[in-house]
Amino acid sequence: LGVLLPGRVQASAPKPFAGLKGICLLFLTTLPPSVLGLLLHSYIKQLFTPFSVSLSLAVGGLLMLFVESYCAKRPPKYSNIDEVTPKLALGIGLCQCMALWPGFSRSGSTIMGGMLLGEKRALAAEYSFVAAVPIMFAPTGYDLLKTWPLFTADDIPLFAAGLFFAFIFGWLAIKTFIALVGRITLRPFAVYRPLSFTHPRAHETGRNLVCRLLLEKKNQAH
Repeated sequence: LGVLLPGRVQASAPKPFAGLKGICLLFLTTLPPSVLGLLLHSYIKQLFTPFSVSLSLAVGGLLMLFVESYCAKRPPKYSNIDEVTPKLALGIGLCQCMALWPGFSRSGSTIMGGMLLGEKRALAAEYSFVAAVPIMFAPTGYDLLKTWPLFTADDIPLFAAGLFFAFIFGWLAIKTFIALVGRITLRPFAVYRPLSFTHPRAHETGRNLVCRLLLEKKNQAH
């Protein structure tokens, strides 16, 4: 969010990615997946299966290999976040729609989309995490509203601790990932994705466990 602060000024960029311009660009990037996600919300929920997520991991890995090979032959057009244009922001938003397929990776779709549209790999990674703020708030807020009756005041400390540690380790992970992607290609991540086929089942089990515990807690209260 720091890049959106009005005080961010760069002498070399007459129109920095800040203030109203940054908000408008993020809106363009967020609009396509938000609209499509709202229209297909019920269908997307049905895709949270081990087979579907595993398939998306494999497809995403193959696309990463393709993007790296394709972009290696073309010099990037954009190397600084202040160079992002409305057309580029909207194009990345359309590519981000691929992340509606569970397991495909939101950051992966935006990084690959940015690179295909001319962004330098490090810039694509940076913009990917900036664009994550609104697109992640939307579905999380929607699910929170739907499940709000399941929560009580006793759940606040648990969620507060989770948010705190998620912020700290997420910040460290993002800084490390952006620095790493700027030095290496996406190929190691493309290889890792198919090797993580066991993850979807564990993720699904954990998700179902949380829902079951909340439901049991609600039933006990009645």
